[in-house]
Amino acid sequence: MAHLKLANKSAHPKLPRAPDILIFDVDGVLVDVRATYWRSALQTVRHLTGKRVTYAQLHQWKSKPGYNDDWKMTADWATSVGRPTTYEQAKEAFLRFYWGTRVKLGNVRNEKLLVTPRQIAAWAARYELNLFTGRNRREFTFTFKDWPGTGYFQKVVTMDDVRRIKPHPEGLHKILGKRDPASALYLGDNIDDALAAQAAGVPFIAILAPGEHGARSRAKRFRELGALALLPRATGLTAWLKNSFG
Repeated sequence: MAHLKLANKSAHPKLPRAPDILIFDVDGVLVDVRATYWRSALQTVRHLTGKRVTYAQLHQWKSKPGYNDDWKMTADWATSVGRPTTYEQAKEAFLRFYWGTRVKLGNVRNEKLLVTPRQIAAWAARYELNLFTGRNRREFTFTFKDWPGTGYFQKVVTMDDVRRIKPHPEGLHKILGKRDPASALYLGDNIDDALAAQAAGVPFIAILAPGEHGARSRAKRFRELGALALLPRATGLTAWLKNSFG
C-alpha cells in the first residue's frame, strides 16, 4: 500500500511547516507484535472460553476505542462470548502466554524490530524523538533496554507513567509540556492512538500494514479521525516528510 495523503476534512491541525518533534507509538510502529501481543490475545481468549477465535475478530476488537489495553480487550472479548471474565483474570492468563512459564517460553521472545538504529539516528539528527506507548515499563524495557536506538529518544511515556491510558492524551501532554502541539507529529497504528492525538491537537499519521485484517475499514476510520497520511511502515516517514516539506 503506497502512503495516502488524505482529504482536508481533518480533525487534526495540518502541519504548516516541518515538525520539530516526532512521537512514536511502539507496537505495530517500531515493533512487529503479530507473534507476541496479538498471538497472546488469541491464546488468552481461547484459553478462557474454550472457543476458537480468529485474527479477523481480534482486529474488530482492536478497531474499537478503548482497547489499546490488551488485558481489558481480552476480558471484554471473553465475556462477550459467554465466559464472564474480570480484568485481573484476563491479565493473569495473558501474562502467562506473553512472558511464558517455567516450562514454556513466552511469545515475547518472538518480537522483531521494524526500524533500524541507523534510521532512528537519522531522524534524531533533524527532530526531537519521543515515545508514547501503551506498554508498561517492564514490557518496554525487555525489548528496548539494550537496543542501540533507544538512547535517541528524549522521553519515553509508558502506561506506568500516566494515570489515564490511551485514548486519553495525557502521555502526549507529558511529552509536549507547554509546547505547541502543532509542532509535533505522532505516528501510531491504533484507533486509540488517533483519538489521543486528536484530543491533544497533535497531527497524526497512521501506520497500516498491507494485507492486515480489516485494513479498508481501519483506513476509513483513520481518515475520519483526520490522519494526515497512511503509511505501510514507519520507515516511510522520511519520504513523506521530504515530499511534504522538501
